Amino acid sequence: MNVIENLRMALGSLMAHKMRSILTMLGIIIGVGAVIIVVAIGQGGEAMLKEQFSGAGNTVELLFQPPEEEMEANPNLLSQAPFKQEDIRALEGIQGVKKVVATSSEFSSARFREKTVDASVTGMNNGYLEVNGLKVKKGRNFSSSDFLSGRRVGLISHSAKEELFEGRSPVGEIIRIANQPVEVIGVLEKPSGLFAFGSVEVYLPSQTWRSVYGKSEYSQVALQADSADELKAVGEEAAKLLNNMHGTKESYQVINIEEITEGIGQVTRIMTMIIGSIAGISLFVGGIGVMNIMLVSVTERTREIGIRMALGATRGQVMTQFLIESITLTLVGGIIGIFSGWGIASLVSAFAGWPSLVSWQVVVGGLLFSMIIGIIFGLLPANKASKLDPIDSLRYE
Repeated sequence: MNVIENLRMALGSLMAHKMRSILTMLGIIIGVGAVIIVVAIGQGGEAMLKEQFSGAGNTVELLFQPPEEEMEANPNLLSQAPFKQEDIRALEGIQGVKKVVATSSEFSSARFREKTVDASVTGMNNGYLEVNGLKVKKGRNFSSSDFLSGRRVGLISHSAKEELFEGRSPVGEIIRIANQPVEVIGVLEKPSGLFAFGSVEVYLPSQTWRSVYGKSEYSQVALQADSADELKAVGEEAAKLLNNMHGTKESYQVINIEEITEGIGQVTRIMTMIIGSIAGISLFVGGIGVMNIMLVSVTERTREIGIRMALGATRGQVMTQFLIESITLTLVGGIIGIFSGWGIASLVSAFAGWPSLVSWQVVVGGLLFSMIIGIIFGLLPANKASKLDPIDSLRYE
């Protein structure tokens, strides 16, 4: 008897006891599905975190963090402006730099008529808008003339609109930032995702921000490179240039994105492995259920086994028949579990706002693991069936 005939007999046996087969496969379905869900969500979360740290559009962030030796030599170092306008112009001249993204931030009051809230006020140059963008739901975005002229215009977050305007349209209204008038030209989209928290935010062109607060420096600077391959070289060149301009040695540094993302990857992989192992326990329980049902099947089909062996079936053929039946049972459950887990992982990821990554390695691994479960937990029943005495089997009632 070949494999095809054994497979046909296995499927016939499963169909003959549909409810029992479904209940037996349930443990395998839950186990495989749980592993797929955990791995998919874990990999998707890792990809999202890496993207958050690595930035959008091939960007690398510069950091002003003087070491202790330089602070001892110059105690006023931390009180100095980290990034000035001339620094931005110098950085724009570095070969391989496509855009310089510069921002400044302050926490201050935002007031509309009698209503006042605390807000995070961010000033940005035109590079920020081109690299990161701001999704405007109502009104308009900043234009090039807004950055050049320093007009008193701004964008507010959805939370700022809810806090200050209480349902009315804010576009065209005047709010006061640090007691300075600013016209609202647009409202940003409400953030989405499982970990999205709305905060009261106001965005201003850099010229406007400087006129409101009377400051000319930037607090954060990032560089957009022409390509991802140039990120490291561009970042190192920028740090070296700023250190030379400010008379420092190591105060200006580039954040090592590779180390950060690798650390994130290690943590998320360990957590995924731990949670996946816990989910895999249900596979073990499902395997025990398969072995139990196969032992019952051997007992129920004792006369059938005796007839087959009386007709010349060898011990190996009987053992192969029940092994294939066990593998078929777990394999079908594994396939259903993979598609179920894939679908649930996609729903969770869509709700959480991060990508769901179900790789082909995970799918193949799930199928192979299901087959291994079938082999391991089918060996005992198959071995028991193959050792039955034909005479005693024919007498079995």
